[in-house]
Amino acid sequence: MLEPKVVQLTAGSAVLGLVLAAGVVTLAGPWDSGQRTAERARAAAQGPTGGAHHGATGPGRAAPRPPAPAPSAPGVLTALAAPRPQAAPGTGPAAPPPAPLAPTLGPLLADPGLGPLRTASVVDLTTGKPLYGSGAGVPMTPASTIKIATTAAALAALGPDHRIPTTAVATPDARRVTLVGGGDPTLDPARLRALAADTARALRTRRVTTVTLTYDTSRYAGPERHPIGVNDNIAPVTALMTDEGRLGGPAGGPAPRSADPAGDTARAFAALLAEHGVTAGKPPARARAPQRATTLAKTWSEPLSALVERTLTHSDNDLAEALARQTAIATGHPASFAGAERAVRDQLRELGVPLAGTRFADGSGLDRADRATAALLTALLARAADPARPELRPVLTGLPVGGFSGTLEDRFGDGSPGAAGAGLVRAKTGTLSGVNALAGTVVTRDGRLLAFAFLAGRTPSPYAAQPALDRLATALLR
Repeated sequence: MLEPKVVQLTAGSAVLGLVLAAGVVTLAGPWDSGQRTAERARAAAQGPTGGAHHGATGPGRAAPRPPAPAPSAPGVLTALAAPRPQAAPGTGPAAPPPAPLAPTLGPLLADPGLGPLRTASVVDLTTGKPLYGSGAGVPMTPASTIKIATTAAALAALGPDHRIPTTAVATPDARRVTLVGGGDPTLDPARLRALAADTARALRTRRVTTVTLTYDTSRYAGPERHPIGVNDNIAPVTALMTDEGRLGGPAGGPAPRSADPAGDTARAFAALLAEHGVTAGKPPARARAPQRATTLAKTWSEPLSALVERTLTHSDNDLAEALARQTAIATGHPASFAGAERAVRDQLRELGVPLAGTRFADGSGLDRADRATAALLTALLARAADPARPELRPVLTGLPVGGFSGTLEDRFGDGSPGAAGAGLVRAKTGTLSGVNALAGTVVTRDGRLLAFAFLAGRTPSPYAAQPALDRLATALLR
């Protein structure tokens, strides 16, 4: 007998299929690797990449230029703006309008578990029409739902195929080597090892086996430490790090972090060079790369589309801050907290979303100075669903699936208040002490795709607030 969750997911898939057949939408992903189907198929066809192979001539070869962008999945929301089919004159009634939501959502929004401050916005993504609002324009502390804004801005500025480099360069005589951080917090030991092998090979062709090693983090500006200070939820924000500066513990979520992730990465790189016969006489020091440097080797992150999906699915704080700074770099702002705030705001302004009262003090939502409105979040989800903006689609495909993935894996479960939403609700969570939020999409039983945002402040506890938010999202199914 099928498990209840499997039945729910199957039913959800059937609903989504019917929606697509009717010319509305269906949502793809997210996959366990954070890549969409087309990207995974390409990876399977070409063999290992991303550090294991940097070129076409064998494992670990240095690529002279960035790898060709992985093809994005075809637009899955292309029919979003299409009008609902209307009956021909005299052949029958048009599709009925949606039922008013106030009688259903009003009492649920008054749940004491949501505290005294609660706002809401619901929009029909097919028509763009607001269906419900309660304080939708009131700025609230959004917690991690601000990652919707961060990722949308990054995609708008850079496009889904952008990759972040980490580079080894040398002086013309190859006696000084500099490891240059490009701002990729997903650099892992395997890719660092491959980069070291490529670098050593390039040095040996120049008959160099002893070097002075430095490392360059100047890609970023301003303070490295997040305003919340030392915290297991985020490492120092630097342009060079390995595994987000994690010192053991789980691969995601809170974990002890290095106080010097850039220095740790450079020292690991030096040890890896030594394994390949290239020694550095002294411990690596921080220094800018020489102006006339020659590139020895380079490694690249996954495409931005995959990074966005990972950021949203797992609420990755380190990656969110990196994406905010990549937005700043792409738009000519300083890659600092302040510069990233200006860059994100500028990109969102170009998207035409409501920004009154908003603040983007960081990219992750850990800063309580952040402000967002429910109307902003639903507007961003609507932009991501717009057929004219396929570059924003990963904002939707990266949303966790209720009861199945990411930060919603343990919610919408059997026996929970939101159980009916398992497999059907996709949403970004937001959680700080006294702050709880949920923003995402849901397909109604009559096939409408809705975007919603529910923000609550001064909540008594997440154990009371989260079920109340789940009830609100699940109520939209009806």
